[in-house]
Amino acid sequence: MSEPGALRMRLEALFREVAKFGAVGAVGVLVDLGVFNLVRHFSDLPVVRASVIATVVAIVFNYLGFRYFTYRDRDKSSRAKELSLFLVFSLVGLVIQNGLLYAATYGFGWDTPLQSNFFKFFGIGVATLFRFWSYRTWVFRALPAKEAVQTAESFLEQAPRQATRRQPNRV
Repeated sequence: MSEPGALRMRLEALFREVAKFGAVGAVGVLVDLGVFNLVRHFSDLPVVRASVIATVVAIVFNYLGFRYFTYRDRDKSSRAKELSLFLVFSLVGLVIQNGLLYAATYGFGWDTPLQSNFFKFFGIGVATLFRFWSYRTWVFRALPAKEAVQTAESFLEQAPRQATRRQPNRV
């Protein structure tokens, strides 16, 4: 395969990964903001505590989405290690996300519902950049090269058969 073709395939794969990550993440944001606002509305918890509860609920949702949708084709050999790393990086993301909300709320006094939601959303965005990098690099690792080669070889073996089925009979 040519170098530009290989680059194009890698970029397409990255685009699909980002799109799937974004789809799960978008629903996770709705879960996070929804739980945050429900907790704020129905309890007297301080803003950052309500946010931490919402973030934990979203982390659970996101793990299921990432494992079974975004990264379902990735290595599944060590689920305990995967889950441990996911929790560690998710907690770092939680600190980033809620640290920004904490700074806005208690550092600058911006604690109206609109301001809290804005900084909650902003914190989610900043933490998402960290999470995407850490999850794809450390948690949901790509399949080892041997398995990837075997998968590619089986695909290539099937491709000529499918191509001959598609060609019309020429007389």
